[in-house]
Amino acid sequence: MTDLTRLTAAEIAARIASGAVTAVEVTEAHLARIEAVDEKVHAFLHVDREGALAQARAVDAKRERGEKLGPLAGVPLALKDIFTTKGIPTTVGSKILEGWIPPYDATVTQRLRDADVIVLGKTNMDEFAMGSSTENSAFGHTGNPWDLTRVPGGSGGGSSASLASFQAPLAIGTDTGGSIRQPAAVTGTVGVKPTYGGVSRYGMVAFSSSLDQGGPCARTVLDAALLHEVIAGHDPMDSTSIDEPVPAVAEAARNGSVRGMRIGVVKEFAGEGYQAGVMQRFNESVELLRELGAEIEEISCPSFDKALAAYYLIAPSECSSNLARFDAMRYGLRVGDDGTKSAEDVTALTRAEGFGAEVKRRIMLGTYALSSGYYDAYYGSAQKVRTLIKRDFEKAFERVDVLISPTTPTTAFPIGERADDPMAMYLADLCTIPTNLAGNAAMSLPCGLAPEDGLPVGLQIIAPAMADDRLYKVGAAVEAALIDKWGHPLIEEAPSL
Repeated sequence: MTDLTRLTAAEIAARIASGAVTAVEVTEAHLARIEAVDEKVHAFLHVDREGALAQARAVDAKRERGEKLGPLAGVPLALKDIFTTKGIPTTVGSKILEGWIPPYDATVTQRLRDADVIVLGKTNMDEFAMGSSTENSAFGHTGNPWDLTRVPGGSGGGSSASLASFQAPLAIGTDTGGSIRQPAAVTGTVGVKPTYGGVSRYGMVAFSSSLDQGGPCARTVLDAALLHEVIAGHDPMDSTSIDEPVPAVAEAARNGSVRGMRIGVVKEFAGEGYQAGVMQRFNESVELLRELGAEIEEISCPSFDKALAAYYLIAPSECSSNLARFDAMRYGLRVGDDGTKSAEDVTALTRAEGFGAEVKRRIMLGTYALSSGYYDAYYGSAQKVRTLIKRDFEKAFERVDVLISPTTPTTAFPIGERADDPMAMYLADLCTIPTNLAGNAAMSLPCGLAPEDGLPVGLQIIAPAMADDRLYKVGAAVEAALIDKWGHPLIEEAPSL
């Protein structure tokens, strides 16, 4: 039998629907793969073996009754541990929620269950989604399957690593400043940040509410599109949810073409600090798009140079507010409650022990930026820069249909290399942050291997808000051309574990 863990999600769904294989067989194959390799990779924080098999049996029973199955029925998925899951732990990679079992499902979790997608378990992540390497998890780092001594990106490194190590064909991530796209780039997978408000945030533990966005992760553009359609759509439980039809992303992925499209190359995303091999593969992708019939134009977005500074004021400010709820009084960890200490003392002791260094750093930075006398100078100024970035995007999209850039300035860096240098770590998100500040849609897909280290390089595609289908149209065209050029998907070159 074909190794079920090597099939795409679309192929798995088709085989289950036809009866060629059962959902239980598919699920057992992926659980066996997790058992075989995850001790090395550490992509998962919790594997729900019994729950996954129960879901799979339910899918098989539906098929036997002749009921119509959805496009991804029976397909296994790895869920980032930031979404609440009824009955199984949700930790957000933090000791402060270690062992917490939510009483309800996030909207994304519920939509996956309703679509008969099999949730294998919860994936490792930087604590509260704060990081670019998954080294900030309270439960240990995750390795990059291409080279286990290197990072898989962050904050969603567990989700991207589960895909690259063939432990799951689909995954869910969240993207606050690039935490879906940057891990996708350094693991040779596909990651999409939908338009802000396109996927519900209800039940997604908040980091920075005006920036956070859940989205699909996969090994192919079509698989990502199919998952996108499952989780997207209006949700009355989320006040920021967009009440408009979901763009036809799966259709765009099936009919990808760039002929006649106007594609802008972002001038600011190049130069000093960019790895030579990353720029080589990116420039080759630009020429490939030209060969496929696209019109290429250089676009300058001058405010993008200020995006990193603005982001690291806005995101910490919002996190300092959102994380105030972790006070040891309502749920999660409680330290020092021996009857002799005040509630304030218990809260302080709990936060000191429960929050990691990066979370504390951002809370302090955000609290300072919002404090009396500094609000206008810091947070207020950052919001003005955010407006300038939005205007740069608006002007750019008057001239072109999509923008492209490298997803990250470098390939995956060694574990520990940037652990003591926050600024170097933050630069990993240099190309991805402007999209979050503006609320646009963006995708990363693999565009080759850097010649100097043999590691994956990501191509970033950015589209206007609610034009997510353009991402898939361009992404599918690039993916097909690269497969035609190399004869097989890039991800299959990943070293065997």
